[in-house]
Order: sequence, then C-alpha cells, then structure tokens
Amino acid sequence: MNDTERRFTRGLVEVRAAGDSRTIGGYAAKFNKLSRNLGGFVERIDPGFFAKSAGDGWPEAMARYNHDDNMLLGTTQGGTLRLVVDGTGLDYTVDMPAARADVFELVQRGDVSQSSFAFYTFEDDWAMTEDGFPMRTLLSGRLVDVAPVNTPAYLDTSTSLRSLAEKAGAEVEEVRAAAEGGDLKRFLEPAPATIIDLAPEGGQGETHPPLALRQRRVALLQRRTF
Repeated sequence: MNDTERRFTRGLVEVRAAGDSRTIGGYAAKFNKLSRNLGGFVERIDPGFFAKSAGDGWPEAMARYNHDDNMLLGTTQGGTLRLVVDGTGLDYTVDMPAARADVFELVQRGDVSQSSFAFYTFEDDWAMTEDGFPMRTLLSGRLVDVAPVNTPAYLDTSTSLRSLAEKAGAEVEEVRAAAEGGDLKRFLEPAPATIIDLAPEGGQGETHPPLALRQRRVALLQRRTF
C-alpha cells in the first residue's frame, strides 16, 4: 500500500526535561488496543508492526508538530528523535529546537496533550471482534513520523477500505458504501458452503460457487465492462 495513514493515541505527550534540553515525549502508538470506530470498523496494532522500521534503524523517521513539514521537531538521523518499542507500544522522545519553544510551552501547559503517528502499511489482516464488529489488524509497516497534535482530525480510511476490498475481491466503492451503512461484516463472514452437483453413477460431479456469490461476481463483471 502506497498511501500514508495517520492514527491518534489515547495517551499524553508530556515534558520529560526542561531547561536547555526542552525534551518532550509520549507513546505515539499502543499495541493491542482497539481504536474508536473508524467508520464501520475498528483497528488494533500488532506488537510486531514496527519490527522492520526498528530493524532498519528507523530510516528517515521524524517528529513533526501536527504532521506539518514546516514544524520539524527532530529526526532519528540527527539523533534528536529517539524511538523505543516496548510492551506497551512505540515511545518517542524528542529534543525540541529553540525555534519551537512555542510548541514546548503548549505541551508544558497541557494545551497540546495527544500524540499521533503516520505510517505506510505493508501487511494487515481483517477479522471480527468478540462482539462481532469488523476489525483491521496492522501487522507490519514503516513509520513516517510521530507528532504531538492539538486535536484528532478527520481520519481518511480510504487505504483501509481498499485493503478490505482487495481481500474480499470486491470493488472499493462497494466496500465504502457498506462502511457508510455499517455493513462491513458481510465481507468478513465465512463464505457459505460450496454446492456440489452429483453426477450420474460413474460420472464426475461439478462444483459451483453459491448462488449469491455467482450473482455478485456477475454484477462486478458488468460494472467493469461498462
């Protein structure tokens, strides 16, 4: 998947050192915690999600205020951003530049209190929660940045829905419409048993997909044709 995704963390960004160092930090991501409803599904982060980024030395990872290119706070390359994966999630610590004293003050006063991270997904999985609600699990990916943020913004879940569409063999618009109608679970429920026609004695039976699945395939083919 080539699109950047962003998620927010239910955790505080805090001042970790004052004085000349001006260091802040917090958890940018927490493992195995169900997200809020993202538009017909929830998400969880597998503990191995950042393994490749960590193994590669966090290439080009940055800390940016509100994910803004013009508000760079630190980088792993410069040693001003330090990332640690533990049993809770992805923890970050960033030494703030003097030019961003305003952001440090906002965190210190509690005006900015949440964190976010941006990422690319390499692998994910779809299933159902114990309560029967669609759930996406982020299995592996690459970290782009961590960010102290003002407030959670609108989450664009287009990449998530494209992932489900590919796995279900459906059109993205069909999956998006189902998400808006709260009906994504139909793409995750086990397929009905295959119907087998019994051939005459000595012959070979013929296997057919269930009628509903055949009708859906025909509808998809017609849309692609026209």
